[in-house]
Amino acid sequence: MTNDKDSSTHGHRGWKGMRDNGTSGAVYGMAFIGALVYFVQHATTFWDGMLGILKSIIWPAWLIYKLLEFLKM
Repeated sequence: MTNDKDSSTHGHRGWKGMRDNGTSGAVYGMAFIGALVYFVQHATTFWDGMLGILKSIIWPAWLIYKLLEFLKM
């Protein structure tokens, strides 16, 4: 027999990852949607729209890169 207290229905007790990250995910999601709308609205051709979708996905990495470049780090 197994110990019922160890195999509870409350999930993994010792695992501490991915806890309380809902706010940052929501902020990133709203920023992604805002960037998507901005880049697609300013597109004049189909391929500019496709590039706008790509830009809206990678803009946080580009922003951090430019910030570190500005700070000379």
